[in-house]
Amino acid sequence: MAHFTLRSLTLVGVLLLAGCGLPDQVDETVGWNAQKLYSEAKDSMNDGAWERAIKMFEKLEARYPYGRYAQQSQLEVAYAYYKSGEQVSAVAACDRFIKLHPNHANVDYAYYLKGLAYFNEDLGMLGTLANQDLSERDPKATREAFATFKELSQRFPDSKYTPDAQLRMRYLVNALANHEVHVARYYYKRGAYVAAANRAQATIKDFPQSPAVEEALFLLVQSYDALNMPELRKDAERVMRQNFPNSRYFAGKGTEAEPQAWWKLW
Repeated sequence: MAHFTLRSLTLVGVLLLAGCGLPDQVDETVGWNAQKLYSEAKDSMNDGAWERAIKMFEKLEARYPYGRYAQQSQLEVAYAYYKSGEQVSAVAACDRFIKLHPNHANVDYAYYLKGLAYFNEDLGMLGTLANQDLSERDPKATREAFATFKELSQRFPDSKYTPDAQLRMRYLVNALANHEVHVARYYYKRGAYVAAANRAQATIKDFPQSPAVEEALFLLVQSYDALNMPELRKDAERVMRQNFPNSRYFAGKGTEAEPQAWWKLW
């Protein structure tokens, strides 16, 4: 009898403990229709409650997978992820929307938002180049942002998002070129002259219109000089002087002018 009583009390205690957690598990959205869920999600977004908005949009799509509210929630949740700083989830949500609704009236916005997610993912890194080891940078997000904005511009030239995308593309091109030059400079300072010359050449070839080409050419001249390749050095200097006759990287005049203490210019 005592054993039975003890087991009974233990069971009652477990049930009471479980019962204490029940109120936290109640879903307030039970019975809500698609319009109600969407309205609540939008209100949460207006309040900046991004996590709650994401939950509402996801519940809406799970319960009502068809119809205009489900489609719109797929796009809205991508924006909510973007605003909450979850860039990877934002990109995934945009890709999903593009795949499911390639002919949707707002698919251009999905491309634009995807580009913004990549752009902002790498913006902080590109803005602090001087404070970190440049040889370890991976500008993958920058390249992805450029590719996405380029696709938007090509597929939807008349989109209201295209002008801004093109402005960002110009910024990204210069950022990528600067990255290459930074790496070339890193190699040069450490005596890896072949690697420095290769990165400088890549900058000139891939980003010929970028302002970074001036420094890339100068690094090429310096690298060939360090490698004791006088003919290649002369060719690189000739190209540089033709394109940048007033370059700050050279002191004096003439093709044989000695370079300044260039590391002091940065």
